[in-house]
Amino acid sequence: MDWYYYIAGVLILSQVLILLHAYRNYHYALSKYSKTRSKYRPRTVLIVPCKGKDLAFEHNVTSFFNQDYENYLLWFVVAEESDPAHEELCKLKDRLSGGSKAQDVQVLVAGHGQTCSQKIHNLQYCYERLSDDIEVMAFADSDACVRRDWLSHIVHPLRKSKNGAASGYRWFVTRKNNPASLALSAMNAKVAQLLGNSPFNQAWGGSMAIRVDVFRQLGLEEIWPKALSDDLSLSYAVKKARKKVVFVPACLVASYESTDWDKLFEFGRRQFLITRVSNPGTWWFGLLSSLYSVLGLWGGAAATYYAAMSGGKNVFVFAAVPAAFLAGQMWRAVLRQRMISKLLKEDLPKMKVAMAADILLFWVWSILLLVIIISSAFGRTVTWRGIRYKLLGPTKTIVLGPVA
Repeated sequence: MDWYYYIAGVLILSQVLILLHAYRNYHYALSKYSKTRSKYRPRTVLIVPCKGKDLAFEHNVTSFFNQDYENYLLWFVVAEESDPAHEELCKLKDRLSGGSKAQDVQVLVAGHGQTCSQKIHNLQYCYERLSDDIEVMAFADSDACVRRDWLSHIVHPLRKSKNGAASGYRWFVTRKNNPASLALSAMNAKVAQLLGNSPFNQAWGGSMAIRVDVFRQLGLEEIWPKALSDDLSLSYAVKKARKKVVFVPACLVASYESTDWDKLFEFGRRQFLITRVSNPGTWWFGLLSSLYSVLGLWGGAAATYYAAMSGGKNVFVFAAVPAAFLAGQMWRAVLRQRMISKLLKEDLPKMKVAMAADILLFWVWSILLLVIIISSAFGRTVTWRGIRYKLLGPTKTIVLGPVA
């Protein structure tokens, strides 16, 4: 048997295994998201850092007031009172606190950070004000809308000592169906599909929780003041301590966004550049898997064309490789869109165009994702929420100041 039979067999088998992994995550998500979590109710503070008024800001913030959880505190935190979010949060606090189960609602002003990202500075400011009876810290972003039982689900895995942190993830629901917004939704969906009952899970700061005693055991109170990424540094510390980051499907949250090409590339490069500096192993995995996906499909197609034009034998063997990559990638797109149609049922009418774009144009988004990852291989300076940072290492960040 010629050598290319073996190579083709390995490549096709890899696509079968990747598809089986996607099926496993799909069934994990559907089996977990609808369960009732009512027995574990530790005293929890929900911390929501804010900067500016995101799209659907009031809708998102209202969802934090509406948590069906009797034993929680709700703290919003901004850098300064002049932030547009501060005034709006104070108004929402006055209007919504009376009907909320939150036992304490505060709008805190943290001041400006000097050695870490502004977001981490805000979170650290809240951490330093915890009372001794707080058992769990939960975190959410102001651009996310959560379901009523979100807090119950995000704290549930923390009842087990082997679980270091619990996390959901975001799903971009497009407010405008322009090409850049559709690309953002599709590329983010590819990342979301990797999460499941897996040791490779990463925490996402917009929907995560950790026990206070674990936070201290991991030394995060010393790590965060020198870091840029709250979630990557937390994930690294959790795994270094041989604990698990548990993905909670019910805490996969809708983020209502629209973007343009400039903002898309800025966002994507920033996310992967932070990952490259903070967690190089994860960045290399993303680069190599993305490169493999693109080359497997288009390199296989080129090899098939060359074999056919040169009159080579067994062209069908060459053709089987890009066919397997094409079928595998398309079916994974179908699986992730079927999953989200069940997890975010109320947003299904808004997602139909994005769902079709992901399934039909998955090959375009794969190339675009690879280009963005490659662009993050260069430089160490990023702009995040109007502030420029230079990343010198996982726990060494220089705050360059606001963008002029």
